[in-house]
Amino acid sequence: MVPHLTTALTGPLLDLERRFLAAMPTIEHWFRSQWHEHAVPFYASVDLRNSGFKLAPVDTNLFPGGFNNLNPDLLPLCVQAMQSAVEKVCPEARGVLLIPENHTRNRFYLQNVAQLVTILRQAGMAVRVGSLLPEITAATPIQLPNGATLMLEPLKRHGNRLGLADFDPCVVLLNNDLSAGVPDILKNLEQAVFPPLSAGWHVRRKSQHFAAYHQVAQQFAELIGIDPWLIDPYFAVCHQVNFRERVGEECLAAQVDGILQQMRAKYAEYDVKHDPFVIVKPDAGTYGMGIMTVKDASEIIGLSRKQRNKMSVIKEGLHVTDVLVQEGVYTFENVNEAVAEPVVYLIDHYVVGGFYRVHTERGTDENLNAPGMHFEPLAFEAACTLPNPDCAPDDIPNRFYAYGGVARLALLAAALEIEAAENH
Repeated sequence: MVPHLTTALTGPLLDLERRFLAAMPTIEHWFRSQWHEHAVPFYASVDLRNSGFKLAPVDTNLFPGGFNNLNPDLLPLCVQAMQSAVEKVCPEARGVLLIPENHTRNRFYLQNVAQLVTILRQAGMAVRVGSLLPEITAATPIQLPNGATLMLEPLKRHGNRLGLADFDPCVVLLNNDLSAGVPDILKNLEQAVFPPLSAGWHVRRKSQHFAAYHQVAQQFAELIGIDPWLIDPYFAVCHQVNFRERVGEECLAAQVDGILQQMRAKYAEYDVKHDPFVIVKPDAGTYGMGIMTVKDASEIIGLSRKQRNKMSVIKEGLHVTDVLVQEGVYTFENVNEAVAEPVVYLIDHYVVGGFYRVHTERGTDENLNAPGMHFEPLAFEAACTLPNPDCAPDDIPNRFYAYGGVARLALLAAALEIEAAENH
């Protein structure tokens, strides 16, 4: 079930994985204590990059949209984790209202919604899908590419409760990242809403996430005796940027230069022969929009009109003003000779699976979340629950233990981030 996988530069990564495996009891105990102190996000997906010398998260999504890309063998693991997640938030949970994104034309995304419905039902919940779209005025069946049907129904608000005409749920589960803001129908509900409204992209910022991740990575690195840089990408942020008007270029160029200098020092320390690069992307938002790879600060000054247009608008037609400059992490993983990066899925604090995002037309220093990508599901289950100390560190189950470990660090950072937003 596992795609043919090759990883270049295995040397230092093997050492990193060896540290993870040797410290496994310590790591698991540390995570357990963290989940006693912090409320775990309902679910998440984490994009990782493995450059051989470094294994780090580059994005954390709190409204994951690819459950349909997981290996079908992992369904029991997802169901078990979902039971745990729902029992925490609503012990007598009988009804869950799932609210998806509005892009009903993306049938592959809707297969993800259908898979979430399957997981919730098998976890013992009554589940219905309520749409925010004004044109959904009656129950509307949508045919999916895999032959299944998804039923979208119009939402109904009764006082401070949200449901459907004949359905009063205990929990509202969002699979909509609220990029365009919070619709009135979702405000001031008495039911539990997960993830909380404050986790939506209308307020969430990647820079806040990576600041929380930096804290977590420092603690974890100390715990297992590694340089935190091996799992933590440098980043900086520029505000009040306007690509179309060429406002903020100097700030961006200065931040790009600063991060490249820090990276050059680390590359020299670890004898890395590759050119450092940074990724410039919106500080909010998703879907891999408005992203560029930069190897020299001069590239930021004098972008072409086409590049400026591409960088200035993201999902829902929103204009970019806050920009993240993030250390680029090469991905030296290949699936069938195409560049690949692992994406790890979590429900509650459990790693429930993952897949490789593969792009045949992108390079090792480019964003793979782009048209033309495809997904290779991974059999994660032997990996994340039972790493085998008798295998070599880069044997598949052990490699995935390190992936699951770093993904859970990103999940913990998201927990801190949500706490800070809720207390703000």
